[in-house]
Parts: sequence; C-alpha cells; structure tokens
Amino acid sequence: MSENHHHRELSDGEVRARALESLLREKGVLQGNVVDEVVDIYTNDIGPLNGAKAIAKAWTDPEFKSRLMANATRAVAELGISGMEGENLVAVENTDDLHHVIVCTLCSCYPWPVLGLPPRWYKDAPYRARVVREPRKVLAEFGTVLPDGKEIKVLDSNVEVRYFVIPQRPKGSENLSEEELAELITRDSMVGVTVLPDVEPKVAA
Repeated sequence: MSENHHHRELSDGEVRARALESLLREKGVLQGNVVDEVVDIYTNDIGPLNGAKAIAKAWTDPEFKSRLMANATRAVAELGISGMEGENLVAVENTDDLHHVIVCTLCSCYPWPVLGLPPRWYKDAPYRARVVREPRKVLAEFGTVLPDGKEIKVLDSNVEVRYFVIPQRPKGSENLSEEELAELITRDSMVGVTVLPDVEPKVAA
C-alpha cells in the first residue's frame, strides 16, 4: 500500500515535537537525518523485536500462550516488556479460518511496547478508512491475498485497548529455536497486513 501524504491537523504534541526538532536542527544539536534514523530504529527494530519475542515464546510454550491470550499486558511483562501505550494490550490469533487485521479509525492508537512506533501508513486516513470497508482489497495491496473462504476480522484499537496479532506459525519452522522463530516475525504480520511465508528446509552441507 502506498504511503500517500494527506493534510490533517497536527495535535498539540506533534506541533511541539516538530518545533523542538526544528530548533535543535537550527542550533546544530541534531545533525542530518539523526531523528529519522532514531525513529526508523524504534519503528522497525527495537519495538517489533519485543513483539516477536513474545510471539515466538507463545508458539513454543502453550502455557505462556494461554496467559498471553488471557491477559497480554501481564504476560509480556513477564518478558520485561512494558511501557507507554502498553497498558491494555490484547493479543488475537490468526488461524486457518480467521485472519485479524488491526487499525485505529480515530487516530493512531498502537501497542508501542510490542510493535514500536506506528508506520506512517497506519496513521494515514486512507488506511484507517478503507481497511474497515474493504479489508481484502487493502490486504492485497500489501501483497496479502487470502482465500475467499477465510474470514477477515478488523479490530479497532483505541485508548482502552490496543490489539496485536499472533500470526500463524510458518510451515517448516517446527525445528527452529525460539530465537530463530523470533527472527521470522515482522511488524506488519503483527498488525495483520501480511502473513509469514513458509520456511524453506535447511539443506545439509
């Protein structure tokens, strides 16, 4: 899905953040693309690694999975994962018959402790509006084409609950360690806009 730019009114916090960034750049405190690089790290690396760690454990530890499904906030805290925007986490599981996809139709509520910062497309109005009306078409734009018989359930995150998806475990991953499994899991699969590909069997040397 393309990241179209749409004009919208900035929140007070966004205005303050942009003003501060501009001032720091002007004073020479921030060099080049430092802010962009930090945001990219938290968006694609640090945050999603937390979620991947929790999901890999759920795949390999049925008791932890039960706790994760019952109370995700408490379960991820067992792994040292907590923080702002993570007080009311709910984990939902994709299956052969049901696929979940997450959105926040009002703003951009997002489970930061397990997924990092929200990607730009998640905050853009087209995604927020269209994924509710035509989820199958939006998913196809991410390269995710689901069977016609599979139900798609769109879940709307808000200030009271922040969802994240437990994607289906890839076929061929049965012999992988928990750490190796975590490396397969992507941010977008935990939002539900993509699925994880099957794992190619390792060829003996």
